[in-house]
Amino acid sequence: MPHTPTDGTTNPRTPKARWVIPAAAATALATVGGLLLWSPADEADASPSAKAAFTAVAAGDIAEQCTKSSSSCAHPKTAALVQQINPQFVLTMGDNQYDDARLKDFQKYYATTWGAFKDKTKPVPGNHETYDPAGPLKGYKSYFGSVAYPNGKSYYSYDQGNWHFIALDSNSFDDAAQINWLKKDLAANAKKCVAAYWHHPLFSSGEHGNNPVGRPVYKLLDDAKAELVLGGHDHHYERFAPQDANGKADSEGIVELLAGTGGANPYKIEEVQPNSQKRITNTYGVVKLDFTDDGFSWKLIGTDGSTKDTSPSYSCH
Repeated sequence: MPHTPTDGTTNPRTPKARWVIPAAAATALATVGGLLLWSPADEADASPSAKAAFTAVAAGDIAEQCTKSSSSCAHPKTAALVQQINPQFVLTMGDNQYDDARLKDFQKYYATTWGAFKDKTKPVPGNHETYDPAGPLKGYKSYFGSVAYPNGKSYYSYDQGNWHFIALDSNSFDDAAQINWLKKDLAANAKKCVAAYWHHPLFSSGEHGNNPVGRPVYKLLDDAKAELVLGGHDHHYERFAPQDANGKADSEGIVELLAGTGGANPYKIEEVQPNSQKRITNTYGVVKLDFTDDGFSWKLIGTDGSTKDTSPSYSCH
């Protein structure tokens, strides 16, 4: 039966869904360098069938121009979480470096924290990466290199287990070349489960609100029976019930997850959108995504080491 969060944020129009609540697990904590961190040990008692086939970590809106010498600087703390979780790979949903994402800023700030796992990071650019005085995405491309431009483009895809991941550049969703590439990529995909991520979310209850530039892309993914879309841009956490590109609740639709919690100054919730099930602001943290061969779930882990939200468990279409 449908899950109803205790905070009362479930949209009453959400239909019977295709997921169940995962069994609760005890939260284990560890102190690393004086910082209280969540530990993967909280899954030690899970049955073998409940184990994740692989784990990824996701967040957007990350490196403000500050360092760990400042107690108010958040991206060193979210980076410490990533290192503690030690995922197979890391998804960043844009605005990786503030304010103009110049190469020297990446080197001075992002590289000293999130750069520790650069070799397993799968990034996408945000709007701040376009502000570089040297040219749009210049510093971003120079810093990440072929990791972000594996085929000479700012969008790409890759496979892990039974999953196909699609990294998109929402700064250029009006570029026919990217849309045509996406169509071909989806048509060629042989994996059962599909996830995509970009910076500007189609649906958001935050200060930026909904961004319709992503609607055609969301529809292509929905038509291809994709499971999950991740975004950033608004500096808060939010998860939505499955829905179609027009925001209509649909148990066979896509789940959108917004996690602009990587280190940038939090934004307020402005207008709660239909199908929004959980919203958290004034919290820094990362999303720990557990992927199985036929489903997924996640937890939002705060920099204080606590689990701020746990998603339902979803099955692939």
